[in-house]
Amino acid sequence: MKSNFNRRQFIKNTGMAGLAAGIGLNWKQPHNLILKTGWVQEPLGYAYDALEPVIDAQTMEIHYTKHAAGYAKNLAEAAKEEGVQTSSTTVEEVLSRISKYSTKMRNNAGGHYNHELFWKILRKPSDSNLPAGKINEWIRRDFNSFEAFQKEFNTAATTRFGSGWAWLVALPDSKLKVVSTANQDNPLMDIAEIKGFPVLGLDVWEHAYYLKYQSRRPDYINAWWKLVNWDFVGTRFAQLKK
Repeated sequence: MKSNFNRRQFIKNTGMAGLAAGIGLNWKQPHNLILKTGWVQEPLGYAYDALEPVIDAQTMEIHYTKHAAGYAKNLAEAAKEEGVQTSSTTVEEVLSRISKYSTKMRNNAGGHYNHELFWKILRKPSDSNLPAGKINEWIRRDFNSFEAFQKEFNTAATTRFGSGWAWLVALPDSKLKVVSTANQDNPLMDIAEIKGFPVLGLDVWEHAYYLKYQSRRPDYINAWWKLVNWDFVGTRFAQLKK
């Protein structure tokens, strides 16, 4: 009985349209701007060299102006070609039923959403960078400790074969879980093996780190923790829980 209540309460508290579909939710209409993703690429919000020495300026510039910009451009084309009314349909809604769209839409809606989130969860490096508040409490509740969560996340990011992402997601029953997805897929998609709302995501495509780290993906992942903007992640999580 408690599990059913938690599920209903999670749907109510998120304030997002859509009912549970299978084991997942359709997060179609995020209720707060911090949870929404626009259809165009937003300004980066900091200089390309702001994340050094963890991520170098050249990587950031190429990543943002070439790779991410390409996803935004191709997403606009796909939306036009497939009749998506971007004025009344959210990116999240398209992702929640991505199986009904083309491969072009899947790759570029996913790539755009993933990168728009990724930029926001990065900040100037800090050697003492830990979460606080509710997100910290829930991480410790569901993983026993921050260190255990970090180890599980690192494993997901390191062992993701080829290109993809590692995620911390909120599941429909409100629990937090670490998952990974291939290419530009994400847990909002109806084709995702495990569906959930992305709270934190890490890009482990080679273009995100290769100029500095070459094949040393684990070094990039370990260094990345210095960049996580836990203030943003915590605020994002708090808005999800309202």
